[in-house]
Amino acid sequence: MKKIEVLYSEVCNLFGDIFNIKYLGRFDDIEIIYTSLNEKPRFVDEKIDMIYISPMTEHTQELVIEKLKPYKKKILELVEKKVIFFLSGNALEIFGKYIENEDGSKVEGLGITSLYAKRDMMHRYNSLFLGKFNDIKIVGFKSSFSQSFGIEEPLFKVIKGIGLNKESNVEGFRIKNVFGTYVLGPILVFNPLFTKHILDLLGVKYKKLELEEELMDCYKDRLEEFENNFTKFD
Repeated sequence: MKKIEVLYSEVCNLFGDIFNIKYLGRFDDIEIIYTSLNEKPRFVDEKIDMIYISPMTEHTQELVIEKLKPYKKKILELVEKKVIFFLSGNALEIFGKYIENEDGSKVEGLGITSLYAKRDMMHRYNSLFLGKFNDIKIVGFKSSFSQSFGIEEPLFKVIKGIGLNKESNVEGFRIKNVFGTYVLGPILVFNPLFTKHILDLLGVKYKKLELEEELMDCYKDRLEEFENNFTKFD
């Protein structure tokens, strides 16, 4: 049985991305553990195979960073052991060096990656997204008040849409088995081939995905739409 710990879902739950986990919970070989904001994370004292954090408000980002700072050493240890972390939407920013506000003040991040983010609360960056992970095409959308810079190990190559920032041709980051991406969807529901990659890393045994035929039909339809030159991305 593989254990996935979902951190702070009562406050990290924007854009319906918690359905990434609700979908993975359909597999018999996966146990989902929910840890609230005022609880000690289970990954500190027991074996957890994957840690997941969904998008959140900007205020909540600062709360989550403060809650996780005491466990930075443990998080780094788990990263080195190639435990899977999946950070969806602006959750990826909490693993960065800092988040800069419009007035130049900075919120210190966990410093797990070289990434840093800049907020612009007067402008939301919305975009459909078409990208590539290895030989897998990724579809989804993006909605964020911030852009990120300084990443050394990107997750996706951008085909269409906005990358980590408006000038970037890459999106997200990957460090060992830490996956961070602004791409929403929920991404694991929208992209069954990518989901298989995550399940394989987890070591989950399955003959096929739950609702695989239906998900693949939706994925193919969306991919055809996104690859159409007449589809607007912003």
